[in-house]
Amino acid sequence: MDSKFIVFEGIDGSGTSTQSELLRAALIAKSVKCHLTCEPSDGPIGNLIRQIFKRRVAVAKGSNPNITSGDLFDEQMAYLFAADRHDHLYNNIDGIYKLKSDGAVVISTRYYFSSFAYHCSNQEDFELVKTLNARFPDPDLVIYLDNPEKKSIDRINLRAFTDEYENTEKLTLAKRNYEKIFDQYKGKTLKLDATESIESIHRKIMSEVEALLEN
Repeated sequence: MDSKFIVFEGIDGSGTSTQSELLRAALIAKSVKCHLTCEPSDGPIGNLIRQIFKRRVAVAKGSNPNITSGDLFDEQMAYLFAADRHDHLYNNIDGIYKLKSDGAVVISTRYYFSSFAYHCSNQEDFELVKTLNARFPDPDLVIYLDNPEKKSIDRINLRAFTDEYENTEKLTLAKRNYEKIFDQYKGKTLKLDATESIESIHRKIMSEVEALLEN
């Protein structure tokens, strides 16, 4: 069995963390070597992003005077996430390529699709994100959990802490961007209704992943 790279995507509150953890546990139970990771990563740039989200590190905000409706915060996040993604893929300690070379199935909650979803509000943003992520490889499988914005907000409101992107306006935009992305994406994708039961979603994911691992 070749190692695989599997990505979970969806707006905040769609269940990506829950389903990725269930997949990891199920694969381990089947004696499949696997590793669960996420973006932002646990690397140095990923930790900087987390501190920004926690408002422990201040960054510029407001409109970019050189781009119509350009947002300075989103632009900085696009650059930082791309840098973190490069480290996440290629570092020699726990990078995705290192883990795959060791024979592991690598599962990540979020990848470059999230940058298109969360960091873009106009065509110029899309072009920037496309350029920053152009050299990154496609995963072997993207699992997209499609969740209504209201359902996500209801789940997020139960959390002790929310970040800059966990609000109705941003999630509405992100959901619309996800739809645009996956309408155009040609790679292998499993789109699931995130309002179904956790058990039902997990069964469908396992069926798809088992077929992927057999090839």
